[in-house]
Amino acid sequence: MRCAPFVLSALLLLAVSAAHAAGLRHFDVPADPDGPAIRGVAWHPCAEPSHEIDARGGRTFFGTNDCAIVGDKLPLIVISHGRRGWLGGHHDTAAALADAGFIVVSINHPTDTERDTSGTDSLALMVERPADIKRAIDYALQGWPDAAHIDAERIGLYGFSWGGYTGLAAIGGEPDLRKGLPNCQTSSLRACKELESGEKPSGPVVHDPRIKAAIIVDPFPVLFFAAENLKAVTIPIQLWSSDPAQNGDGLSGCCAAAINDRLPSRPDFHLVKDAKHFSFLATCTPAETAKMPAICTDAPGFDRLAFHQRFHAAAIAFFKTQLGEAGTR
Repeated sequence: MRCAPFVLSALLLLAVSAAHAAGLRHFDVPADPDGPAIRGVAWHPCAEPSHEIDARGGRTFFGTNDCAIVGDKLPLIVISHGRRGWLGGHHDTAAALADAGFIVVSINHPTDTERDTSGTDSLALMVERPADIKRAIDYALQGWPDAAHIDAERIGLYGFSWGGYTGLAAIGGEPDLRKGLPNCQTSSLRACKELESGEKPSGPVVHDPRIKAAIIVDPFPVLFFAAENLKAVTIPIQLWSSDPAQNGDGLSGCCAAAINDRLPSRPDFHLVKDAKHFSFLATCTPAETAKMPAICTDAPGFDRLAFHQRFHAAAIAFFKTQLGEAGTR
């Protein structure tokens, strides 16, 4: 990515009207018998101007720390990041949703972040990730100091990559986690190797019926979800796919199309021409581009900033249609 798109992105974000800036609040879901502590950030509507915030190690958010929340009975969106990701990977999407009147909670999935990969791809994680979503929603509604601003009847989910698997499981998908699953026997996935060696899931996959709508992007892995394992997924879904023509990286184009064919009700499906898998992550700063070129470099001619503007508009419209406008209930 060239520097120019990032500069333009900054200007566009800073030009957002003061009544619709994104506030940020950091929080921790406390450890409990169901799991370890979970680090999170909430984006929300704010009446103060946005500015650059040093998020961590050369990464930049745009918003206002600890700003008063504007509005009551606001819809809540929970974000689940991808494999070895982090809570800020979709910060521009979170800010856009907050600007539009949503409270957005993004969490780090313990043991599957860029700083702790001890559980990455594991069988344990396939159970723990959906449980993390439920625990985050529980905290947002019951333990967060600003819980009174949330409308508990209007909750949505955004999941990317492994977060897409997480989202499908959280909204009713029942992954087939057993030894002898044909596609798993030949897979190099850690969870498959553990299943084939006789390991069993630590418990049932937790679903959360409070989630009323979901945006799922490039879900992975999907080999555990045959059509019969998705028959309980009945909420509205907007499903996004990167371009299979970019699959030289082994990631792009997998695996939204397969899920589109297996869901009991067809979702609002979008295949984005020339988009790579990581094109759905936030626009990179120059420092991020230098440090993570594989994540920050798009296909020739693909404009991540322009795409995100279209993507965010579609995501906002979807959630407003399915969950309602802020303050409408």
